[in-house]
Amino acid sequence: MRVYKFGGASVKDAGSIRNVGHIIQTTNAGKLVVVVSAMGKMTNAFEKVINAFYQEGLEAANLALDEVKSYHIQEIIPLFENEEQVIKDIMPFFESILSHLSSSDKTDYDQDYDQVVSVGEFASTKIIAAHLKEIGLRATWLDVRHVIKTDNRYREGNVDWTKTEEEIKTQLTALSDMYDIIVTQGFVGQSPEGYTTTLGREGSDYTASIFSYCLDAESMSIWKDVPGILTGDPRRFENLTKIDRLSYKEAIEMTYYGAKVIHPKTIKPIQNKNIPLHVRSFIEPDGEGTMISGEIELNYPPVIVVEDNQALVHISTRDFSFVAEHHLSKLFDIFTKYRVKVNMMRNTAISFTICTFDDQEKLNSLKEELATEFKVVVDHGQELITVRHFNQEVVDELKKGKIVLFEERLSNTLQMVVKNVPIVKRK
Repeated sequence: MRVYKFGGASVKDAGSIRNVGHIIQTTNAGKLVVVVSAMGKMTNAFEKVINAFYQEGLEAANLALDEVKSYHIQEIIPLFENEEQVIKDIMPFFESILSHLSSSDKTDYDQDYDQVVSVGEFASTKIIAAHLKEIGLRATWLDVRHVIKTDNRYREGNVDWTKTEEEIKTQLTALSDMYDIIVTQGFVGQSPEGYTTTLGREGSDYTASIFSYCLDAESMSIWKDVPGILTGDPRRFENLTKIDRLSYKEAIEMTYYGAKVIHPKTIKPIQNKNIPLHVRSFIEPDGEGTMISGEIELNYPPVIVVEDNQALVHISTRDFSFVAEHHLSKLFDIFTKYRVKVNMMRNTAISFTICTFDDQEKLNSLKEELATEFKVVVDHGQELITVRHFNQEVVDELKKGKIVLFEERLSNTLQMVVKNVPIVKRK
């Protein structure tokens, strides 16, 4: 059994879905689990639905949902001879949104969010499973909620590995006796109470990793719009190098520091069973891509990860006492409460500074809770640059036109928080 994962960009429209069908048809993968994200930017579109409901009410949410439905229908029509049946198959998912929101008292945004936003994955996988059947493949559709079990932490569900492994092995063994290809949803699970949960944004990679682990997969492949793992984001940098082979350890380090090619939780499950991970291009599917495995690669080129929309949060005690261990314990409890991810931190005698995502709502809640005991100053609009295997030439180039607010160097990793400096010109 192999596992393929296709993200939103690879299934954004009818032509892209045909391309995915061609890849599956021609790669001779044998028995295959196909994990798929929502189409294109549909996750963002479903977020507009839930936000319209909370801000304006059910009628506004319904209008936003109509746009989502229209998008799916327009992409279904050119794919099928009998498009009416496929449209009929996905409509109950959209109807479930209105049914849920009609009974919501708006007291738990995260729970409502998961019931709405997860529908993107259910719709896309129904379409793709139908297309694979249309081109003659022995494919079936699986509701991932039947097998991936989580706790009830909405928008960031924690997987119950014991129950999940038992369900995946039992149900997929039975399905694989009847079908060659099992199409299922990324990003989604189910709480003990039977509600839909999600595993965090961009969590479909992690879903594929869960299936790979539980099935002792031969390999896992993530299909992207890049030829493999590059030394930087091609939208930002030129003269990048593709890394042909990567160790699990290096991949974990890269994703920890924010590399977007792979979801951070993806690597560890497959590392535990030594399952190779291939990052391949759906644009050039014959390319070799990048293979991540247990092989140790000692020499890597500099790898650059840039995180926009960062904030520096400076915290100090109001009585000018030292920031001691009991203060840090309290601070991290509060960070956890508001899901504030610490991307970088520094502790001095009388202050504690973190770099985190510049989420105004979270930071306002954080400041409000800390106000009685701490003084909090936030610098908005920063950029976090991480360079693995850095050299000074690369660092100097990245600093051009920037002022460095905060820098830390480890043996082979440099991080710096920077902001742009306007070039001063003589009048």
